[in-house]
Amino acid sequence: MAKVEEKIKIFGTDGVRGRANIMPMTVEVALALGRAAGKIFRRHSGKHRVVVGKDTRLSCYMFENALISGLCSMGVDTLMLGPFPTPGVAFITRAYRADAGIVISASHNPYYDNGIKFFSSEGFKLQDSIEDEMEELVYKNAFDDCLPKDDDIGRNTRVHDADGRYTEFAKSTFPKHMTLNGMKIALDCSHGAAYRIAPHVFWELGADVFSYGIEPDGININKGCGSLHLELIQKRVIDHHAHVGIAFDGDGDRVILIDELAQIVDGDMILGIIAQYMNEKGILKNNRVVGTVMSNFGFVKALEELGIEVILSQVGDRYVIQDMIDHEAILGGEQSGHIICLDHNTTGDALIASLQVLTIMIEKDMPLSQLAQVVKKYPQALINVKVSSKPKLETLKNVQIAIKSVEKDLGDSGRVLVRYSGTENICRVMVEGPVSKTVDQFAKKIAQAVEDAIGGS
Repeated sequence: MAKVEEKIKIFGTDGVRGRANIMPMTVEVALALGRAAGKIFRRHSGKHRVVVGKDTRLSCYMFENALISGLCSMGVDTLMLGPFPTPGVAFITRAYRADAGIVISASHNPYYDNGIKFFSSEGFKLQDSIEDEMEELVYKNAFDDCLPKDDDIGRNTRVHDADGRYTEFAKSTFPKHMTLNGMKIALDCSHGAAYRIAPHVFWELGADVFSYGIEPDGININKGCGSLHLELIQKRVIDHHAHVGIAFDGDGDRVILIDELAQIVDGDMILGIIAQYMNEKGILKNNRVVGTVMSNFGFVKALEELGIEVILSQVGDRYVIQDMIDHEAILGGEQSGHIICLDHNTTGDALIASLQVLTIMIEKDMPLSQLAQVVKKYPQALINVKVSSKPKLETLKNVQIAIKSVEKDLGDSGRVLVRYSGTENICRVMVEGPVSKTVDQFAKKIAQAVEDAIGGS
């Protein structure tokens, strides 16, 4: 492979992500990343193999082939899963005792974007230091010193039992003495990676499942459906008189629920429901939960009133998980629907999170709308401003003036958070406070200042 001449940052906050066929999401970079991963993971003796999964977007074919080619060229065997949920890849990586797992997905992004993220042999996202090393290998094209012998080139094998293994794993997190008999579930798989597995899990546990978003065509992933577009599943809950609606994102690691009244139950509320239950059962390790700086103030207040300590992490499931490990917590998540149950899996898992809530609904014999009342959310306004660049926010004078003005007006009754997206050219402006109309006005004031300073088309 030709050396990548222009040195730009390849890895972001969640692996590599961008528009397919445009740096850094090119076939050439994918091939080099496969070779870099092969070089790094071949450092110990013995057999070497890496699990490769993907979502359903069209460009996954070319990146899958490129990554596998790079890995095999370095003497690493590959286990190809095909379309498979991200948390399932983490599980299969551990189950097969592979050196690493790779997911080709841009999660909730449109079909024309794609991404590559890596899991360690333990099923956790790779450390920044390893990503930095891989990035350096890509730019130096430094692979000739460890090419395998002719008879040691890697082999690619399609794994045929992965769906069944992950299905049984997910079901094992649901109590054996329970079933979902009589429960109606409206399910939206976002035409994404969970489209095969998720309907079967709920059906095998006895539910009446009305499935949507299960006909991927390469370009309809996340389009008007899934956890970012809830109108469809809200309508289906009403149409089918369902007890619950479940909406996944494109790679199956995030979930948003819809209660029987078609009201949205987001990640903060899901986390609150599970935390309260585990606290009552005495199984919430260290009586501690990890959220993020984007978690609603009402979520933090509700858990603290229950005597549960809340740690606020940076946004991004990898940071949530690291804080969970550092603070010895087994439950954490994000408002966006990443729910991490470390006693079950090593990453956000939409299936497992859904099953935990269904368990609580059955055991307590309570509808989801009632369970969700544990978190009384503060009015929140979130505005995504497209930006042309990402200078340090502290250097934007008028933006800082707007932020300080709003913070002064809110006092102790609310908060402001302004941050860049780690995966898109977006600045997120969030304001929380006691009055919805005022919160909206404050958010628009700051968003306009951002737009005036660095707005992009």
